[in-house]
Amino acid sequence: MDMQALEVLLETVAQEELLSRFTRVESRNKADGSLITEADIAVQARLVAELKSRWPGIPVLGEEMTAEQQDAVLASGQPFWCLDPLDGTTNFAAGLPYFAVSLALIDQGRAQAGLVYDPQRSECFRARRGEGAWLNGAPLRIARAPDRLRDCVALVDMKRLPVVLGGRLASAAPYRSQRSFGAVALDWCWLAAGRCHIYLHGRQNLWDYAAGSLVLAEAGGVGCLTDRPDGECNPRLYLGSRVGVGAVSRPLFDAWREWIGGE
Repeated sequence: MDMQALEVLLETVAQEELLSRFTRVESRNKADGSLITEADIAVQARLVAELKSRWPGIPVLGEEMTAEQQDAVLASGQPFWCLDPLDGTTNFAAGLPYFAVSLALIDQGRAQAGLVYDPQRSECFRARRGEGAWLNGAPLRIARAPDRLRDCVALVDMKRLPVVLGGRLASAAPYRSQRSFGAVALDWCWLAAGRCHIYLHGRQNLWDYAAGSLVLAEAGGVGCLTDRPDGECNPRLYLGSRVGVGAVSRPLFDAWREWIGGE
């Protein structure tokens, strides 16, 4: 697989289909209450066609496909592409410049390769399992990490967390400062780039985390997908909502998980 060719493909489609519509598109609600725009549909249609043309033996599972189409891809048992054509649709629809296209190749329940492209910053994060991570072609490796939780900048999505945990974070947070930007794939990648230090998100789907969590792992960070914030980590990827927890180092990850599980 030519990762550079994939990078060029994502860049081209995102620039042409997303940026051309940014601040000039209407949104509507899907059945689950989330937003969708013309841009989501256009990017998915174009990338599905391109991927099928270049790799005809690999099916594509896209966020905007029907549940029946997604189930058919999973039931095949083959390696498949997992595509989020517009991660951060709410931001995109509101004119907030934090969104991306995310693509992962999944085989036997694990992401083997992943790319996340941010057209606003012209940043492409990519990774291959066991081979490392890159940002715009340069090796990406977490070089420094705070020693203590109280020195960390945290990315935390508050609205999807259990009420008790949300209350603890609001009243007695263990970190220095907290942000929530609204695009899961980019959140994982910004953690990999050291722009924040710890991460917690209460509900994300396979297309949200598949590529970005691989970028973090290959950059030297630690990530966990679990059924609840204090639950056991599950390395297998599957369709459905999961909690995402991460950190730029093992000591911070362990301290963060211990705090999350406390009373």
